[in-house]
This record gives sequence, structure tokens and C-alpha cells, in this order.
Amino acid sequence: MNTVTIDVRSLADNLADFATAWKTDQASGPRISFETPELLWKVLTAKRWQLLKTLAGAGPVTIREAARRVGRDVKAVHGDVHALLDAGLLDKTEDGKIVFPYDAIHVDFVVKAA
Repeated sequence: MNTVTIDVRSLADNLADFATAWKTDQASGPRISFETPELLWKVLTAKRWQLLKTLAGAGPVTIREAARRVGRDVKAVHGDVHALLDAGLLDKTEDGKIVFPYDAIHVDFVVKAA
């Protein structure tokens, strides 16, 4: 199963992982990180989560088809798709379709007392 980890991590932690992978020639697996939980929830709204879950393992689809699958207006889905493309969560194929290239999502973060 092709799983991506979405987490909350500092830039320093991400760079340390990159350095380790570079030295050992072993990547830790697909990961998309956000600097803060607030940024994660700003980007990954409930509607965008629904879209990602629907697109997981679905292969390339048009925005219109994605909107049909989630039962939403094409224009609203279009805006969400572009936010997810900008965040690096979706990819665009050469023929203009969108794809979430993973079958599953693992979310990993800890919230500590302030």
C-alpha cells in the first residue's frame, strides 16, 4: 500500500531527516509536513479531507469528475483542488487531470500544553 504521512514538524526536523536520508541512502517514505497544527487545519479543511479520501487510490481524474464523486459544485471543488495543488497534496498530470498518488493517508502529530 502506498501511504503518505501528513504531519506537523519543524523545518529543522525535516532538514535533519533529509540529511539522514542523504547519508544513508534510505528515504523514510512519502511525507507532507506542516509547520503548525493551525496551518495543517487551514489547508486541510473538512471538504478538502473529503476530497483527498475520495481521490485516494482513484488514479487521475478531471476536476469535474472529482466534484461528481464528492457531490459538490465544480467551482467550489476547483478552488479546493488548487489549494491542495499549492500545498503539494495533489499532482497534476500532463493531460490536466488531478491525482492523489497515494492509497492511504497516515496523520501524525502531537499537541502539547502551551
